[in-house]
Amino acid sequence: MLRNKVFYFENMKIKDISKIDRPREKLEKYGPEKLTDPELLAMLLRTGTKDCNVIELSKKILKKFPNEKILSATIENLSEIHGLGKVKASEIIACLEFGKRMLKDKKSSILLSPKNVWERMEDIRGSKKEHFVVFYLDTHNQEIKREIISIGTLNESLVHPREVFEGAVKNNVASIIVAHNHPSGELEPSLDDIDITKKLIHAGKILDIRINDHVIVTKNAWKSLNLII
Repeated sequence: MLRNKVFYFENMKIKDISKIDRPREKLEKYGPEKLTDPELLAMLLRTGTKDCNVIELSKKILKKFPNEKILSATIENLSEIHGLGKVKASEIIACLEFGKRMLKDKKSSILLSPKNVWERMEDIRGSKKEHFVVFYLDTHNQEIKREIISIGTLNESLVHPREVFEGAVKNNVASIIVAHNHPSGELEPSLDDIDITKKLIHAGKILDIRINDHVIVTKNAWKSLNLII
C-alpha cells in the first residue's frame, strides 16, 4: 500500500496531493523537523516542471548531490539538472551559504544530563500539548539533530519504535535521548511513559543503538526515567 502511495505521488502535481501530505501544510502543522530532506528542499524550490513535481525534482537534486556533497555544489553543477535553472540554482546556493555562516564556529550541544535536555526543550516544555522528542547523538554525546516525533497524548499509536529509530538509522547515530513534556506540570511518569520507555530500550538493543535517557520536562523542572526503569 505504501509503495503504491509513493508511486501515486510521483505522478501527481503538488496541487493534486491531499493537503495533509503537502510540504507546506506539514511544516505548518508539525514543524520543520517532521519534513524529509526532499520536502524541505521542495519548500525552497516552490515549483517543479511539467513532467516532474517539485518533490521529485528535489529527490533528483539530492540523489546527484547526496549528504554533504550539496554543500560544495555550484550554480553550474545544479543548473545541469533538468528543471533547475540558474535562478533556482542561485537560490539554493544562497540558502546553503546562509546556513554555513550561521553555523560557523558554533559547537554542537553536548547532552550529558537531564538538565541539558531540559534546556534544549525550552521551546516545548511549556506547551499545552505533549511533544515527544528524540535527540540523535554521536559517539561524544554531541547532538546531531533534534526531531519531534509526535504531538499529543503519549501512547503506542503516537510513539512507535519505528518512528523513533528511523532517524537514528538514517543519521548513523551512536545513541539517542528521548524526552517529552507534561503540560500538567506533573513530573511523575505515567504507566504509558514507563511502558513506552521499556519498549524503546528493547528495540534499541536489537538495533545496537543505546537510549541514554528518557526525560520528562515541565516548564520549571525535569525528571529522568532512568532512575525509575
